[in-house]
Amino acid sequence: MFKRIQYLDENGNLLNNDISEALTTSFVQSLYEKLILVRSFDRKAISLQRQGRLGTYAPFEGQEAAQVGSALALQADDWLFPTYRDHAATITFGHSLKTILLYWNGRVEGCIPPEGKKIFPPAVPIATQLPHATGAALAEKRKGTKNAAIVYFGDGATSEGDFHEGLNFASVFKAPVVFFNQNNQFAISVPIEKQMNSETIAQKSVAYSIPGVRLDGNDIFAVYFETKKALDRAREGDGATLIEAVTWRYGAHTTADDPTKYRNQDESERKRATTDPISRLEKYMKNQGIWDEAWQESIITKATQKIEQAIEEMEAYPPPNVDDLFDHVFAVPTWTIKEQKDQYYEFLRGVNQ
Repeated sequence: MFKRIQYLDENGNLLNNDISEALTTSFVQSLYEKLILVRSFDRKAISLQRQGRLGTYAPFEGQEAAQVGSALALQADDWLFPTYRDHAATITFGHSLKTILLYWNGRVEGCIPPEGKKIFPPAVPIATQLPHATGAALAEKRKGTKNAAIVYFGDGATSEGDFHEGLNFASVFKAPVVFFNQNNQFAISVPIEKQMNSETIAQKSVAYSIPGVRLDGNDIFAVYFETKKALDRAREGDGATLIEAVTWRYGAHTTADDPTKYRNQDESERKRATTDPISRLEKYMKNQGIWDEAWQESIITKATQKIEQAIEEMEAYPPPNVDDLFDHVFAVPTWTIKEQKDQYYEFLRGVNQ
C-alpha cells in the first residue's frame, strides 16, 4: 500500500535524478558535516553517562539521517517538537550542545532554546507533544503566517491516544504540521508486530484523509526532500502530512536499558555494515568524486572541539538551586509542596552531616 521511498541506495547510487541539480558539493558536504557532529555528540554523551558526568541518556546512533534531514528542511521561524531522543534534530535546527547536555544533567536550563528558536522542551511522556504541535501550527495559521511545525515520535507513540487526537485535529482544521515518525521497529522492548496490526505506520494517515509518506529513514536525501515537500504543502494551506521514516537504532533505548534482553544485536551489526546513513552518504560522495580524507579528518576534529567546549561550559555551571524543584510548581506553593520541600532539606542536612 505504501512503498518505501528511496532516493539513494545502500551503495551510494542516486535513484532520483530530479534532485541532482540541488545536490551541490557544498550542500552534500554540509549534510555529512552535520551527521558527523551529531554522531560524535551521541557517542560522547554515552561516555559521559558511563563516567557519572551525565544522567540517564537516550542515544540515537543509526537514526541520524532521519533527524538531520528532516530538521534541515525547516525554516528559521518554524516550530520543532522533539521527543527525549531527538537531539540530532534540535542540534540541526540551532539548539546549543551545552544546553542539551544541561538537560541530561537534570538542569531546568536544558529546556530553554536559544533566543528566537521555537524548540519545545523534550517530551518524555509518549506522544503528548503531538497535540501541542497541532496547536502551535493552528496558532500560526490563525496569525496568518507561513510558519509550520514538525513533531517527532517513535512507533510506540502511534498506540497512544494523543497520536490520534493530534492527527484528527490537524486533519479537521488543516493545521500546517508534519508528523514525523521514526520507525525504529521497537517500542522499547516490544517489536512493532506486537504493538500494532497495521502493515505500516504511514497507512494510518488514511483514517484522517491526510497524505501518508513512507520513506527510507537512513537515506538523508529522501528524508530531506520529502520532508521539505510536506512542509511546503503545509505552508500553502493544504494541511498536515504523516511521514514514516523506517530506520534502526543500533544501541539501547536508554543507557539504563539492555537491548540484548529482547533484540538480536547481530541484526544491528548487519545493518551497520549495509544501511548505515553516514557510510551511505560517504559512498555517494566517493562515487561523485567529492570525497577527501583530509577534509573528513578536519570536520571530525572540528566536531570534537565543539563538543569538548560544550562539555566544559556545562560542567562550569554553578550548582543548581534546590528551591527550583518546588517554587515554580504553583504561583503560591500548596501545603503539600511545602511539606515536600521541608522533607528534602531535612534529607540534605542528614547527607551533609
